[in-house]
Amino acid sequence: MASNGVPALGRVNLADLMPCEGIPSDAYKLSVSTLSQSLVQYSAAIIQFPGSDAALLRSCLDSARLYFQQKPAYPCSADIIHNQDDTRDWCKSSGYRADTQLWQEVYDFRPGLTPIEPNNDGIIELPPSGLVDVFSLLGKAARDVLDAVSFYLNLRSNPFTEILDNVPLRNREISSSVLSVCCHARPSFQGAHEHHNSLTTTQDDSGQLVMFSDNQEHHHEVDRSLVTIVKSDRAGLRIRDFQGQWVLVDGDLGPQEAVLYPGLALYQATAGYVSPAMHRPDNTGIVQDSNMYGRCSVAFKLMPKSTTNLNCSEMRAAGHGVEAQFQLPVPVDDFMQRSTDQLLSRNNFPTFNYPTSQDGILG
Repeated sequence: MASNGVPALGRVNLADLMPCEGIPSDAYKLSVSTLSQSLVQYSAAIIQFPGSDAALLRSCLDSARLYFQQKPAYPCSADIIHNQDDTRDWCKSSGYRADTQLWQEVYDFRPGLTPIEPNNDGIIELPPSGLVDVFSLLGKAARDVLDAVSFYLNLRSNPFTEILDNVPLRNREISSSVLSVCCHARPSFQGAHEHHNSLTTTQDDSGQLVMFSDNQEHHHEVDRSLVTIVKSDRAGLRIRDFQGQWVLVDGDLGPQEAVLYPGLALYQATAGYVSPAMHRPDNTGIVQDSNMYGRCSVAFKLMPKSTTNLNCSEMRAAGHGVEAQFQLPVPVDDFMQRSTDQLLSRNNFPTFNYPTSQDGILG
């Protein structure tokens, strides 16, 4: 299978992934194939936005650095994440929070919920700029990616519409999807000295020296999204590929490029055909360069609505085999409460074997 795949992480132009009426163009079929094969091998791909969108992404990241830099070194207890496994309020996260164990700070922008009003001290906290526009940009791209995966799986058009938010949101609706602005390893953040003193130096699979804190070395995450799109101001995201190697996926991104990867919700909705990405941060460059801001990123997570069910009826309708653990519909809210081990059918992620050829795809 590796010999038939792309030689490196697949790069796909977003303009080529936009569906249109009629027979799919050769550019669309090639882009879908490149995207799909990259997800098979690396559980990730690189999406290329129009050049005009690079300035918006850069502006948001620049603003994020300034936002986190003015945050206190010791956040108040209410802002600290005390239980990383608590998913009860998965669709209610909004505003600033901090994870001292992972050396990470996050500002969640959730339309319909994130307030822009005075806090308890009567002070208006200004969030990073451009969040509304970036949310719209990355949200549209995530839906195009989802449709491209559906095309490759030979599902009908827009098969996931029923589990996604309305576009635009209706009156009083709160977005299930979220835009998370993150800052990793800010030196002035609480616990920085402890992290510096507990760094572990290892070698990655290519022989390059990599530094992790003791917590990060053994910690990895699996998003519960359908699709996640991440743009960072510097390299530092590693994703485990199908061979078990931790690949630095954002090492050579252009200003208009971002990384996308699938999550557990897509794994469930496709009966395990699409493997979720296992990822972790790599703060080597920040520590070595004594960077004063840390590494900032914006991550859009396309999430299913909490009031819907994840089921594999579309996969069955397209003729795909559906194993026993995916036969029954799963309420989204219940799905979000389950542990990652419960959601995965095996101890190791299955290899997603896309069909090597399909009529109308590669022909």
